[in-house]
Amino acid sequence: MNALAATSRNFRNAARLLGLDSKLEKSLLIPFREIKVECTIPKDDGTLVSYVGFRVQHDNARGPMKGGIRYHPEVDPDEVNALAQLMTWKTAVADIPYGGAKGGIGCTPRDLSKSELERLTRVFTQKIHDLIGIHTDVPAPDMGTNAQTMAWILDEYSKFHGHSPAVVTGKPIDLGGSLGREAATGRGVVFATEALLAEYGKSINGLKFAIQGFGNVGSWAARLIHERGGKIVVVSDVTGAVKNHNGIDIPELLKHKETTGSLLNFNGGDAMDPNELLVHECDVLIPCALGGVLNRYRPHPNKLIPHLNIQGFMWDEEKVNAELQRYMTRAFHNIKNMCKTHDCNLRMGAFTLGVNRVARATLLRGWEA
Repeated sequence: MNALAATSRNFRNAARLLGLDSKLEKSLLIPFREIKVECTIPKDDGTLVSYVGFRVQHDNARGPMKGGIRYHPEVDPDEVNALAQLMTWKTAVADIPYGGAKGGIGCTPRDLSKSELERLTRVFTQKIHDLIGIHTDVPAPDMGTNAQTMAWILDEYSKFHGHSPAVVTGKPIDLGGSLGREAATGRGVVFATEALLAEYGKSINGLKFAIQGFGNVGSWAARLIHERGGKIVVVSDVTGAVKNHNGIDIPELLKHKETTGSLLNFNGGDAMDPNELLVHECDVLIPCALGGVLNRYRPHPNKLIPHLNIQGFMWDEEKVNAELQRYMTRAFHNIKNMCKTHDCNLRMGAFTLGVNRVARATLLRGWEA
């Protein structure tokens, strides 16, 4: 089952639990707009190369659409559609005034120079600038993109619409970005983990963690769990995996990754097959890589937390982190209440919470008019 089919199945299960009208259910599933563009750029050697870019704007019933732009070779229409739909439910679960969108370009960022990435980003922005905006659709970083990518989008968009720093989030601090944004998603994962563990009278300190993915989200989650006394026994990314049953020294692993660009040959642990991480013994498994890694063929006995996200605001970093914790903790308890109401697991609790909020907003706005 691909990402879109799996996401749509979860939505339909939530809609049935909520007793949604069949016409409303169908309306909520259909994206507002799907965009596909060809991005042709000159490479550094003078040759021309073309990449396909996508932006799916799923729903704006609760506010402007919001979602990341990822650069990855597996980006395709179904994946982007699924991720856009998920953003609709996630912003609703977090109860922030946005809808859902997602975008991406099918490319391998590490194979492109910085100047090639800039040209690609600017051409993509030129193709979609009239369909995004502060009150319409606000992009953000995702897999394979970062604050610099957002700076290029901001600059290119501003050429058409005037200075518009709020057209993207996740931009550099010097261009109006929010303090704490770089760590926000990983920190949100940690806050959600703490909320779940508190339900069982436990805390991060002393527990064993396995983290799949060591990019922005996974590395920040690992750093913050390590600071809280958690024992991270295995970490993996696209370059390999490392394990240490006594706990990995995360600051040293971060230094190693920054120096070598890889998890391989780290002397603070043993190499292992990355595919074994999902069944490695631990108390908490945190998947921070591509979606779809957990299914009936690869179950995991440990507690899992539905993936949530929240954007930062223009406050000092302490305030940003405190608000993030408040939103994440409140969202977790709202999910638990839905689990009790509908006798379902955490994932379906998150879906029913998000879908219900979007459905209510849609009805209030008069969707059949």
